[in-house]
Amino acid sequence: MPAIGKIKIRLPRNIRKGQVIAVKTLIMHPMETGFRTDKKTKKKVPAYYINDVSVYYGDTLVNHSDWTIAVSANPFMTFYLKADKAAPLKIVWKDIKGGVYEKTVQVTPR
Repeated sequence: MPAIGKIKIRLPRNIRKGQVIAVKTLIMHPMETGFRTDKKTKKKVPAYYINDVSVYYGDTLVNHSDWTIAVSANPFMTFYLKADKAAPLKIVWKDIKGGVYEKTVQVTPR
């Protein structure tokens, strides 16, 4: 099982002020639906998935997603951001077991 809650964030190398950039993220999480049966025990694997993702650019919420069991394991998400200032980009995600994880990277347009 991957390190639950670990995230990779990829930004373009050279960002111009005012440029719309693609922010690519990969969140390590099993995203169990609750429908799968364990082959060894023959019991249902309990549901365990990310249900809330929020993205902040500086102090502004710029993206919010409510997720369900329909999202695959280790979800990859791309979103677009207008890089109009130097500011931290923080991604916060929560799962149904109460886990709260976050990662912050710096956006520095030139």
